[in-house]
Amino acid sequence: MDYQLKSDYQLSGDQTQAVAKLHKSILAGNPHQTLLGVTGSGKTFSMAHLIQRVGLPTLVMSHNKTLAAQLYSEFKNFFPHNAVEYFVSYFDYYQPEAYIPRSDTYIEKDSSINEEIERLRLSTMGSLLTRKDTIVIASVSCIYGLGSPDDYQDMMFNVSTAQELRRDDFVATLCQLMFERNDIAFGRGKFRVRGDVVEIHPAFLEKTAIRVEFFGDEVERISSIDSLTGSVMERLNDYCFFPAKQFVTPAEKMKHAMLSIRKELDARIHELESNKKLLEAQRLRMRTEYDLEMMNEMGFCQGIENYARHITGRAPGAKPYTLLDFFPKDYLLLIDESHATIPQIGGMYEGDKSRKSVLVEHGFRLPSAMDNRPLKFKEFMQMTGHRVYVSATPSAFEMVNSRPDNPSFIQVSTTPGEKNFIDRRKLKIKISTASESVDSFAVHQPGFPLVVEQIIRPTGLLDPKLHLLPLDGQIDATIDLCRGRVERGERALVTTLTKKTAEDLTEYLKKSNLKVRYIHSDVDTIERVEILRQLRRGAFDVLVGINLLREGLDLPEVSLVCILDADKEGFLRNDTSLIQTAGRAARHVNGECYLFCDTVTDSIQTLINVTESRRKRQHEYNEQHGIIPRSVARPVQESLQAHPQEEEENSGLVAEDATPYNTEALIAQLETQMREASQALEFELAAHLRDQIKSLKEGKSPSLPTSAPTTYPKGKKRRR
Repeated sequence: MDYQLKSDYQLSGDQTQAVAKLHKSILAGNPHQTLLGVTGSGKTFSMAHLIQRVGLPTLVMSHNKTLAAQLYSEFKNFFPHNAVEYFVSYFDYYQPEAYIPRSDTYIEKDSSINEEIERLRLSTMGSLLTRKDTIVIASVSCIYGLGSPDDYQDMMFNVSTAQELRRDDFVATLCQLMFERNDIAFGRGKFRVRGDVVEIHPAFLEKTAIRVEFFGDEVERISSIDSLTGSVMERLNDYCFFPAKQFVTPAEKMKHAMLSIRKELDARIHELESNKKLLEAQRLRMRTEYDLEMMNEMGFCQGIENYARHITGRAPGAKPYTLLDFFPKDYLLLIDESHATIPQIGGMYEGDKSRKSVLVEHGFRLPSAMDNRPLKFKEFMQMTGHRVYVSATPSAFEMVNSRPDNPSFIQVSTTPGEKNFIDRRKLKIKISTASESVDSFAVHQPGFPLVVEQIIRPTGLLDPKLHLLPLDGQIDATIDLCRGRVERGERALVTTLTKKTAEDLTEYLKKSNLKVRYIHSDVDTIERVEILRQLRRGAFDVLVGINLLREGLDLPEVSLVCILDADKEGFLRNDTSLIQTAGRAARHVNGECYLFCDTVTDSIQTLINVTESRRKRQHEYNEQHGIIPRSVARPVQESLQAHPQEEEENSGLVAEDATPYNTEALIAQLETQMREASQALEFELAAHLRDQIKSLKEGKSPSLPTSAPTTYPKGKKRRR
């Protein structure tokens, strides 16, 4: 199926020429091209048109989950008839296995998996193997180890009507696909058997299950049903069942893997004992023997990913299977906010290597555990072809790789009267977060511009006005500025330098009668998306953050950005960060940015220069074409939750400023939260919720502690 782009708008401003040039460059075979687009110029819309024109399976990479979720929502709206998937890390909480030799401290792996994100990951893998019109929005987690695509595809099982198939054989196949039988608690990744009827809930579907009815040793009927009510939704001629887990291996392959693991264990034990490391040898023997016993009896063990090299049959040192292996050989890669995403890709391998080296050295893991790793940067480049870097502030890596007029491209005479660009394979680029220099892999074809600017905004909006205020009294000034925006029905963002400051400032602003919340990396992935939705819907007016209020966030209602301690030069206050943060107000006609500083640093001066230049260029374009600036209008994105709560709940219904409210609905919600808190052993929270319920039944207003979130992820305890 071709990509079917649905939108009420047409390409305008700089978008038309940007899409045309990028498309031409990709068709010419150039592996590197950069879209330099300012905030609010419609880069996502241009990306959507480029995807439609190129017509290849597409991977869109982002450097954080929040931005990835926003892109996922936007692309789903652009391509409602195509497969748009979301692939990010499925851990709400993750503590990797580690060992600290200095204090002889071993830290066991601990994690909390988000079932909804796991469902979306499984849906991604299935779409890539069965559809060509697939767009995957992914974080950098897509370069981490995943099961073999060949094993995953080989274990897919197709069932059709009139097929000769015994019911018991079908049930056995479901078990091999990692489905669990549960005739009582029916849910995703489970199946139940009722006589000659088998009902299966595929792990990647939300509310739909598949019913397979047998007559003797033949499949009589296949239906899709509502997983809750059991009512038939559609009759099917056939259905393909995917494995219920991301990591699946055929039984025969697992047997060979266990033999290979034991062989490596014997060799490693001999090596350790030869070096008089008897404690390490004993430790390794006990752990590995236990894991082998678990794999033999149960088919898996805790930390089975550390044996991935043996299970997948790879050679020592070979790159792991990742999501990129599920793509066909020819696909399009769009790296959004590339100035932040590229260094992140380059730094993943070294961090993982340093931690596992200590574990292997001290006998906690076999050396093969080192091969369960993210891709090296060079491997990543070799596995990608058509790359488009998208950023308002591209870094040196993108510019050097994409500009034919860059000084790094030296023209040399090869034969009399002929000049060519030097082969870029001889050019080395240093990635700041990577330990190795990597080839740029680019060969430029003269005549095609590879850096395409998208400066003009179709809405006519200018970059936000900049104001410099002193540090003294910055909090009081921020409160006054936020109140002024609230009175006009607009929203505000405030950026701080630390998480503690963000939380404390949030509490202080609440005491000033402002509706405010904070967001930072400790907030769970899906909750971050909900917070941004609530800000846009007007459930609160001010959002306090640190680094998440930067690249790519599309918040048209925000007209004010306050940057506290703007002259504290560093990562959070360099020129790229300031330009990106100020750009959050570039989608509103009244956009303004206030920087609190006592010194105009080089980064602040760069921001001023860039802003003045872009404002002048946009103003001239508006005058020439008679454009009157107008704020961006965009609907609030959909929730990522499989079963979103009522809008009143999402807007903070239980907060003390959420009036009026439906008392009965509120009591029911609080009772549910109280039971969940009790089951999670959060007795203090449960008691507080009980008191609220009692107050509501007596006709009093509920109150919540402002420092604690109103809800907690299922199965996860509140951190103190």
